[in-house]
Amino acid sequence: MSNLSHAIRKFDRFELKYVVPIRAAEAFKQSLRAYLVPDDRGNSHGCYTLSSLYYDGPDLRFYWEKVDGIKFRRKLRIRSYEPCGALTPATPVFVEIKQRVNRVTQKRRVLLPYGDALSLCDERRMPEHDPQDAPVLDEMVGMLNQYRLRPTSIVSYTRQALMGTEYDIGLRVTFDTDQSYRAGTLPQLHEQQSDLPLFPPGWTVIEIKVNERIPYWLTELVARHNLSLIRVSKYCRSIELALSLPSAA
Repeated sequence: MSNLSHAIRKFDRFELKYVVPIRAAEAFKQSLRAYLVPDDRGNSHGCYTLSSLYYDGPDLRFYWEKVDGIKFRRKLRIRSYEPCGALTPATPVFVEIKQRVNRVTQKRRVLLPYGDALSLCDERRMPEHDPQDAPVLDEMVGMLNQYRLRPTSIVSYTRQALMGTEYDIGLRVTFDTDQSYRAGTLPQLHEQQSDLPLFPPGWTVIEIKVNERIPYWLTELVARHNLSLIRVSKYCRSIELALSLPSAA
């Protein structure tokens, strides 16, 4: 994930999530190897680590929109993909709007140096940017000001990503482990703090992501492995754990 310059700025897709024991996740993963290949943006197994710094308002608007099942909802985050060594102001990161419209997940994002991303999100300073990024940056500034957004939670994990071949373009199945969170007084990605477990040890979050529909062979595998769809948000879970709120899943 070190070279992010080719990354897509905008995309729409459907996402399905499952929380399963690691042993069950490994069995499902083995079944996928006949159809999918490791994401070449990770290591030889498609693995990489990432951390997301989520922004929300004093009233936790984005959290409650998810809990209440609002059909149109957005959230803002800074996402870092396995920086080499310490995160510096020059490290490239994404600033993303992740949006849900009914069942469709949409992303709009810009690639910025980490220092510029913080200036944008914490100080509302518009960075130098490519003209094609202007609309989404304007939208981000509007969200930051309208909802008085501030750093709220950090979620980190290791991801193994498998992707479809030319027969299943746009298909991705990811396996997230070692999931942890940080919340409290204005957390920042570059600060070294103790991470707390997001899920009990031994559990994996599986996500299936498709542009249009899940291939028939994959629905058959999901049924064969008895995977049960679950409504879960890593960001919401971090807030629930930090504030001792009942789980909305």
